[in-house]
Amino acid sequence: MTVKQLRAFLAVAQTLSFTQACERLHLSQPALSLAIKGLEEALGGPLLIRSTRSVRLTPEGETLLPLAKRLLAEWDNTEELLRQRFTLQLGRVALAAMPSIACNRLPRALRRFRVSFPRVNVTVHDVINEQVIDMVRQQQVELGIAFEPETREGIDFQPLFDDTFVAVLPADSALADADSIDWKALLSHDFITLQRPSMVRILLEQALARQHSELPVAFESHQLATVGRMVASGLGVSAVPSLCREQMHELGARCIPLVDPRIRRTVGVVRRAGQELSSAARALHDVLHTTLCDPGESR
Repeated sequence: MTVKQLRAFLAVAQTLSFTQACERLHLSQPALSLAIKGLEEALGGPLLIRSTRSVRLTPEGETLLPLAKRLLAEWDNTEELLRQRFTLQLGRVALAAMPSIACNRLPRALRRFRVSFPRVNVTVHDVINEQVIDMVRQQQVELGIAFEPETREGIDFQPLFDDTFVAVLPADSALADADSIDWKALLSHDFITLQRPSMVRILLEQALARQHSELPVAFESHQLATVGRMVASGLGVSAVPSLCREQMHELGARCIPLVDPRIRRTVGVVRRAGQELSSAARALHDVLHTTLCDPGESR
């Protein structure tokens, strides 16, 4: 039983005329008759009784009529829905991003995406770096934005930009206007950072371990905003990816380059290896690359 056969049957059943059905479907009489015959053979019996003067439905044809209406309506709705999704007139895409991206540079990319595709819904999961990778691997989201993972098993990673950590200081600190600060000077103050298993915390500890130093933590929090507010309040200093610079300034803290050692890590788009992206995800992927790879944004 095909859609073409059902449309032929429905046209004849509603008009009770092969001639009018042919006009409605833009089919020839032989083509219409062949479709009806094929449907009857597929179902196992006659659906229409045709004489030289009239057409009427058999009891089985009467049973099929409301079912055919519903099936064709659902088919047409499905066809239109998929057409809208393929043309991005409608759609949905889920994205996971670590907080340092989600709170800072991602909104600009989403605004650009929304202008181009206003009827595509985007769900953003604001989670730590490790969860971004896990959500992509488990197919909970199609795309993720994260630091480059140490292992790429089961995922593809496409670089967007390199990010360097900066020192975060109170606005009234004597060092706030310096050109740069080294770790030795920074760690002479109480240090505030994110709690484990945050990748930001892990990167800081790994970098200092290579210098045979430890990270002396006075305060820790799960949220970057809390870290920034603590620094702004004079509780201590911190170090965050430079992409958080604007957020830290809005919270009342100041950011300056951090050296000796300079901590740099690549940020990119993560997707599941071998998985075909939906039309909406492909469009968002392109916007992320266009927007987040902008050199002016990575300074």
